[in-house]
Amino acid sequence: MEKDQKRNNGEKKLVMAFGTFDFFHDGHHHFLSRAKELGDFLIVVIARDKTVRQIKGEEPANNERKRLNKVKSKGVADKVILGYHKDKHKVLRKYRPDIIALGYDQYVFTQTLKKTLIDLKMDTQIHRLEAHFPQVYKSSLIRRQKEEDLNGEEAVIPSRELNYNQ
Repeated sequence: MEKDQKRNNGEKKLVMAFGTFDFFHDGHHHFLSRAKELGDFLIVVIARDKTVRQIKGEEPANNERKRLNKVKSKGVADKVILGYHKDKHKVLRKYRPDIIALGYDQYVFTQTLKKTLIDLKMDTQIHRLEAHFPQVYKSSLIRRQKEEDLNGEEAVIPSRELNYNQ
């Protein structure tokens, strides 16, 4: 049965978003809110610590469980899960999303995403979402500001509600 026929019979349009979400900030909230608007049910896949080390070359400031719980606590996603260590595409095969939402700066694992979807016989749409003040809301910038703050230097973070390790 076709996905559209299934949806007409009550199946929800499934959206999947991926990320590290090390310092959850307004940019992350914006990204997940826009992703949620693309469908009926949003699953957020949190990068494993090992994957973050491989991609970014450093440890995440917050471990995968803290990051998962932080995203859950925001209430935007319908389901928040950890990615898989060995098989990065297992979540795609398991949940078969209708839409994958990518952030403006997500390129690792995404260059070959269309081919992967074809290989998996999935007609999933890919939506790259716009940035939300990336000069302010970028985890690497916030991490640097937090490190400067911890070293006694003045840190200026122009946000009314940045959430670090809460």
